[in-house]
Amino acid sequence: MKVQEKSKSPAKAAPSKTSASKVATAAKVVRAPQKVAPRAAGALLSEEEIRAMSDDEYMNDAQLEFFRQRLIHMREEVLQREMDVKERLHEREMFADPADRATAEEEHWLDLRLRERESLLLKKIDDALRRIEAKEYGYCEKTGDPIGIPRLLARPTATVCVDVKGQDERVEAQFRDR
Repeated sequence: MKVQEKSKSPAKAAPSKTSASKVATAAKVVRAPQKVAPRAAGALLSEEEIRAMSDDEYMNDAQLEFFRQRLIHMREEVLQREMDVKERLHEREMFADPADRATAEEEHWLDLRLRERESLLLKKIDDALRRIEAKEYGYCEKTGDPIGIPRLLARPTATVCVDVKGQDERVEAQFRDR
């Protein structure tokens, strides 16, 4: 089953509501797994190639390397954001106006909160990288079932499958509401 691609020609008119619904419907089409052409040694797979792999190839060396590189890239981004936050936290400006002072304190508090969240994410990334090295990445910590490529692409630091996460969230919501 083929999905039609939109033409990038500027001469075409804006899509009508009917064509927009056709595009939305086409986007929902589930693609059948396709054969992946052999790659040169050391070449990273694309997201589409990872999705197209069969269940028998789940968490093979190529997929582990793909997610390792993605996690390393995420780690670098987090470290860069953390450095930016540290710089902002060390900037001390004095404001005469109480409103400006309050705004600066609020921004300072938000930066501290962001730094805390970034450090938690950094820990999760490091844990995921350790699981890759141990060849345990991609499997639910509670059930041992595969987490699944779509979930790992959305959240590379995931440690549990969707079913377990949903169950945990329902339990958390139940106790939070009391």
